[in-house]
Amino acid sequence: MEYDVVIVGGGMVGASLACALGNSPLRIAVVEPSVAPMTWDESEYDIRVSAITRATQRAFEGIGAWDGMVRRRVSPYQRMQVWDATGSGKIAFDAANIAEPDLGLIIENRVILAALLERMAEFDNITLHCPAKVASMQRDDRHASLTLDDGQTLRGRLVVGADGANSWVREQVGIDTIGWPYEQSAVVATIRTEHHHQDTCWQRFMPTGPLAFLPLPEGLSSIVWSTDPAQAVALAEMPEELFLRELQQAIGDPLGRMVATGPRGVYPLILRHAKRYADPRVVLVGNAAHAIHPLAGQGLNLGVSDIAALAQLVLQASRAGEDIGELALLRRYERWRKGDNIAVMAAMDGFKRLFSNDNPLLRPLRNLGLTLADRSGPLKHAMIRRAMGLEGDLPALCRGVPDIAESSATGL
Repeated sequence: MEYDVVIVGGGMVGASLACALGNSPLRIAVVEPSVAPMTWDESEYDIRVSAITRATQRAFEGIGAWDGMVRRRVSPYQRMQVWDATGSGKIAFDAANIAEPDLGLIIENRVILAALLERMAEFDNITLHCPAKVASMQRDDRHASLTLDDGQTLRGRLVVGADGANSWVREQVGIDTIGWPYEQSAVVATIRTEHHHQDTCWQRFMPTGPLAFLPLPEGLSSIVWSTDPAQAVALAEMPEELFLRELQQAIGDPLGRMVATGPRGVYPLILRHAKRYADPRVVLVGNAAHAIHPLAGQGLNLGVSDIAALAQLVLQASRAGEDIGELALLRRYERWRKGDNIAVMAAMDGFKRLFSNDNPLLRPLRNLGLTLADRSGPLKHAMIRRAMGLEGDLPALCRGVPDIAESSATGL
């Protein structure tokens, strides 16, 4: 089976890339081992959610998947409250202060993926192989060939590893990573509280890790509670009444009494970064290239910026009659994205280390830093605009440019 691009991984990042390359002369294959649900009981919420920036929203609009998400359910938030549990330091952000309708949106992962798969099915140039796994890969000067577990062989000019933090593609081509486990795990669940969340993200930094309440429809909240692995397992397994009591003690009173919770999940937290994103005929995107601490919810946003940059360069090369799997082209993508990814990863790692401890020397410094940042007006506005994807050398999709193949990249 002959293709131009074979995407290994049909999750949120891989499906986004496929849609970004849809409606083009390129032939796209997507290989995904898991069948994603397209419908579910609407009274239930996915325990995994993503915080979507304006840049990512524009990318989803540009590939035609945004309406499918809105039709299901999304939850915009207008404000963010962050404070330190060990002192008086706090900082607040409000969309009204930067003349924006919201600071971002909280969306269930299954809503994002269902909308992307729905959109992907509308393109004639995309073939989804699912459920299917890649068993082996061979490369020559012009092509890469992937043999699936059912014996089919897919041959393409470019293979994209969008297969997550434990990427099979990355391992096959021998790309090393740097990083470390955080000795933290995230407990995730959907919570009903006494008071409405007020369209606000609430985040409290504790010595064991941050606890975030992210707003969902109907006044519900999705929590991400980062703590040491043993406590995370205990929290996930304890009876509901006891868990709600522990949660109440951890977050305090901004949302009133903790009323009820649904299923709970536990996910280990790591930092991992590929030493390079490109190899002949192969390129990495999303978590295959970089895994990040979730305290600022930037993981999916970085991945979407990756695919937006890669799609822009691939479509431009294709339109110019160039080889889309050439290493020189793939290194342009790496140069474009690597610096920004490293900067965000370093910032999140720094925040984690600064706040996830009870060092008496650091405690007054971080509280003072939060307070000064909160009072800094222009600096605070610049921080939030950058975090929202309103500034920086963004790919065309993330800037809302309709013809991404015609747009130039200024940061190469």
